[in-house]
Amino acid sequence: MPIIQRWLLVLLAVLALSGCGYNDFQRLDEASKSAWSEVLNQYQRRADLVPNIVATVKGEANFEQETLTRVIEARAKATSIQVTPETLNNPEAFNKFQQAQGELSSALSRLMVVAEQYPNLKANQAFRDLRVTLEGTENRITVARNRYIKTVQEYNVLARSFPTNLTAKVFGYQPKANFSVQNETQISTPPTVDFGTQKK
Repeated sequence: MPIIQRWLLVLLAVLALSGCGYNDFQRLDEASKSAWSEVLNQYQRRADLVPNIVATVKGEANFEQETLTRVIEARAKATSIQVTPETLNNPEAFNKFQQAQGELSSALSRLMVVAEQYPNLKANQAFRDLRVTLEGTENRITVARNRYIKTVQEYNVLARSFPTNLTAKVFGYQPKANFSVQNETQISTPPTVDFGTQKK
């Protein structure tokens, strides 16, 4: 085959690949991995706060032991799940991880609500500082999750759109798992509002 024909074939292959979305898949895959790393980073920051919060709360002699136990158990469960890059492509593992993090969020929320009933604890400067740090961390988690959701959405749209879906099939680029609401049925039910105006 003459050299000019070889260069023409190479040029055609390059042009074909540039329109197939291969580079976009690489870019969005890296973006989603980076965004996921930030989510994990913020979850780890929260997990690192829990022992300090628990130690501070234990200083309140009459504090509800069951609430503390739930926080400790939820943290242990959340940190015991090994997260690998494959977790992003495994909906079952991703949901298991998400559920464990949700349980920790719920346990921490309950702890903060119960803490409101203890004046000495509310007055404790160390506890107040930890509470502010936890609130900031929860906000960071929300921002990191939102960024991850956006990058996964872009990736999944690319994986499902024509003609890039052909590239996805050829190279095995599956849609990525995304965050979902655990209690979708519960939150889609309108709340009952009662201001106590009904006659008895």
